[in-house]
Amino acid sequence: MNEKKTGRVMNYNRWGYYFLIPFFSVFIIFQLIPLVTTIYNSFFEHYFKNGLTEVGPTFVGLENFKTLFSSGDILQYFKNTMIMWVMGFVPQIVVSLVLAAWFSDSSLRLKGRRVFQSVIYMPNLIMASAFAMLFFTLFADTGPINTMLLQIGFIREPYKFLSHVISARSLVAFMNFLMWFGNTTILLLAGMLGIDHSLYEAAKVDGATSRQIFFRITLPILRPILLYVVITSLIGGLQMFDVPQILTNGQGGPTRTTMTLIMYLNKHLYSKNYGLGGALSVILFIITGILSFVVFRINFRTQKQ
Repeated sequence: MNEKKTGRVMNYNRWGYYFLIPFFSVFIIFQLIPLVTTIYNSFFEHYFKNGLTEVGPTFVGLENFKTLFSSGDILQYFKNTMIMWVMGFVPQIVVSLVLAAWFSDSSLRLKGRRVFQSVIYMPNLIMASAFAMLFFTLFADTGPINTMLLQIGFIREPYKFLSHVISARSLVAFMNFLMWFGNTTILLLAGMLGIDHSLYEAAKVDGATSRQIFFRITLPILRPILLYVVITSLIGGLQMFDVPQILTNGQGGPTRTTMTLIMYLNKHLYSKNYGLGGALSVILFIITGILSFVVFRINFRTQKQ
């Protein structure tokens, strides 16, 4: 009897592997093979001269990587990317924590809580390209924002938002904040709702204040979710493309201060320089891995303390 039951269990377990076949097929075809191909192309000189004459592929070793670092552009674009990501992520995590704490606090008795949760998530459903076009229209030299500021006498002439470094970067960061703070709020809210209320009740009995409860109970328990939010946001920040691409018409203005790494990669792929494009993709992959590892190490050290 036991042998028959064991045989049945083994037969049922096989179905789990069958259901994994579509996932692994998609992963191998659309992720693993392109990744290996990209790494392979990064060691070759392969581009189209004047868009017509094909040059290569010729094996050049690490020359593509040397070319990228010798120009210094990649460091500048990495700096631009990180600055705009930080400008958008810091207010995003702060606002999301505050909203999640409000929505999860049953003592506040907020009315229409579900409606507000749905509303703050809606910007995440809007395409980034549509969002960028909306802000491009709003903050244009003759757009509604400038018109309103002129009418109230706040400025004497139209302010060129996209011609100043601070305002251009702030617009990109603000759009990323608006698009993603709702998603972050929902994740943090789910984590807070899963915390045992007996912990809060015991802390209140011991005389703990709301601030102490938040920083000594809520945040430590939310550490895994916060780590997930930071890692995914960091990866998304390094892949920032559509908003600055549309907002600056692909030029990364003013003076390339909003040019991101993916915009730089897109220029190489658009010009069909597959060698430099592959090398830049590998560098971006390594940067993502290093920064993710740093975040994990910081989290591990703070957790031990």
